[in-house]
Order: sequence, then C-alpha cells, then structure tokens
Amino acid sequence: MTRKIPEVLGVGVCPSQGLRRGVVVDVESAAEAMGASLRRAEQQSGYKAMSAFVGIAGPYIGSTNSHGIVAIRHPDNLISSDDVERVIDGARIIQLPPDQEILHVIPRHFVVDGMDGIKHPVGMAGHRLEVEANIVTASTTSIHNLIRCADAVGIQLDGLVFGPLAAGQAVLSDDERELGAMVIDIGGGTTDAAVFHRSGVIHACVLPAGGQHISNDLAFGLRATFPAVEELKIRHGSTIAQARPDGYTVPVPSFGRDEGQLVEQRTVAEIIDARLAETFELVQTQMERAGFRDCYPAGIILTGGSAQIPGAPELASEVFGAPSRLGAPQNLRGLADAVRSPAFSTSVGLLLWAREQMVSSRYPRGGGRGHVGSAFKAWLRNFFP
Repeated sequence: MTRKIPEVLGVGVCPSQGLRRGVVVDVESAAEAMGASLRRAEQQSGYKAMSAFVGIAGPYIGSTNSHGIVAIRHPDNLISSDDVERVIDGARIIQLPPDQEILHVIPRHFVVDGMDGIKHPVGMAGHRLEVEANIVTASTTSIHNLIRCADAVGIQLDGLVFGPLAAGQAVLSDDERELGAMVIDIGGGTTDAAVFHRSGVIHACVLPAGGQHISNDLAFGLRATFPAVEELKIRHGSTIAQARPDGYTVPVPSFGRDEGQLVEQRTVAEIIDARLAETFELVQTQMERAGFRDCYPAGIILTGGSAQIPGAPELASEVFGAPSRLGAPQNLRGLADAVRSPAFSTSVGLLLWAREQMVSSRYPRGGGRGHVGSAFKAWLRNFFP
C-alpha cells in the first residue's frame, strides 16, 4: 500500500518556557507555551486539535535491550498476532528503578526456532518465538508533568515518543535505517542520539548539553549578554573549518560598553567548535560503553536547531570517523516550507509516527503501561485515578 504524503495545514511556534535540559520544571509556564503554539497552529489551519502525540526528552531517558521468548499455542504451530503480543510483553519484564517507566518496547527482530532476522513472523510455522527488543524508559516525574501540561491545554495524549525516534522517522532513508545509522538531535537543552539498524532502534542516549550551552560559552568567553550571543550564533556562528579569514570581525554588544565590541569571527568559531566537538565525543563515549560504536556504517545524521551551525556535519564526521550529513524533513505537502528545517525534524517525525501507529497496529510501540488508544487512556488513569 502506498503511503500518502503528509500535508501540513498549520504551524505554531513560540519560545519555550518552563523547561530545563528538556525537562518540565514549571508546568504552568510550559503549558502556557504549549497552548500558545497550539492556538497559532489551529488558527492557521482552521482546525481544532483534540489529541496529540507529544515528544519527550531529557537526561532521565534510558535505553536497554531485552529478550522475550514464548511457545506457540496454535495446534498447527502457526504464529498469530497474539503470540507476537505475548513475546513483546515478555520482553517488557525487566528490573526498573522505582522512578522509571517503560516508554517504548521496540522489536528489533524476531527469532523463530533459532532462525533470526525475521521482521514479520505472523503466519509462519514454528514451535518457539523469540524477540530482541529495545526498551526506552523515562522518568515517571517527566511523564507525569508532560501529561499535566497536555491536560492544561485540553489535549488528549495519544502517546509519548522519545525525541530522536520521532526525528529518525523524518530524516532517515530506508537504506540508512536498514544498514545502520545514528541520528543526533541537538536541541536547546539536550543532545539526543539513537542508533538505528535493520529498521529498528538498538540504542539511545541523552546528554545534558545542547544549543543553550554553546550560547553560555559564547556569553562567558565574549562577556556579552545571552540575547546578543544567541543572535551572534545564528548570524555568524560556525565551526573552525567554516570560519572566516583572520581579521574578519563581527559586532557584539557587551556588558558595560554602550558601543559594543568587535570580535574576530574565528574566535566565535573556536568557542562553538570546542563545545560541539566535546558533545560529539561524549556521544561517542556513550556508544562505546554500550558496545555500539561500529553500528552506524551509513553514517551520522545531524538534526535539531543547533545542527544547522555551518561546519557541524564535517566536525561530526571527523570525530566519529564516519560520513555525516544534515537531516531535515522531506516529502511533505501543504505548508512544507515552514517545517522543512532540521529544527522541525522531531515535530514532523511525530506526525509520521502517529500515522504509522494509526494505520497499522501490528507491533505497537506505544509507551508507558499501555499502547495507543484505549490502553493508553488506562495508563493515564494510573496517574489520575
């Protein structure tokens, strides 16, 4: 069946509030920002939003691989969707800290009587079904506060989706997903990374460093105000490889000087380069510790607002020793130009994730204690009895 290209009818953007490092720290402020962007999108589209898939990030996200195994119940040993659900439920049985909830159980591949690499086992014959799955967990507090924000703006949650998983839906090609690639989403407060292989996720991690930390470094190094360096980063930021020649200066308003100051653009590039390189090295270390350093032969796909800094893909390629490119949403209709930017990869990915969940429920990837729809409503009732 040919999938329809998503049509963007309305876009709402406003400054984030009530968040720190991707986590809600002020429900009222975060809900206000969410409501403002929602109203703008509704006004532009002419439609009222009733429910939504919401992205979740933050340093309290975890990822682990799990294994499930069941015996086939059918008299003729034919594998049914019930068997698949049972084996996925078996993979859910892991020890979790008391402050963590399961967000996603994502099948990597199935094994039928020792034959692995199977994606769709329903209808096959066998005695034993196994699954290798990646389990993404999130802080119960983070989940609870996001639910509160959605409730405050009158939106029913269809599901919570880990940010880079959604971004991967928007920026990865089928070949990259199958061969093995890593999506690095550089947001404002965090950098999220997920490794995709054989069309599934095999590992994910979150680092508490993002675009705001680059701005903090610039503000400290140049003794300038935060708003000034934010504009400087957007207008003149780059890595060292993309720096202007020595002597090329840019104006920067600074503390205690009415007339501001002139700084070499190369100085700006050096500060940005150092922070980005450190961030990439930390991601690489995380992947090494988890045993997935060589699992992205198709390369690195950078996305998120701060990934647009000139020279960032080249720097990532140098650090990881793998090809790297900038990833942005493609194949959209309607107001496509408004969201065809790496900054909107997660947002567009949430739309694609929602389409996939609603079109096919073969192997639900929903989060928490339930899946999409009525089961997810039951999950909400666990928080709001």
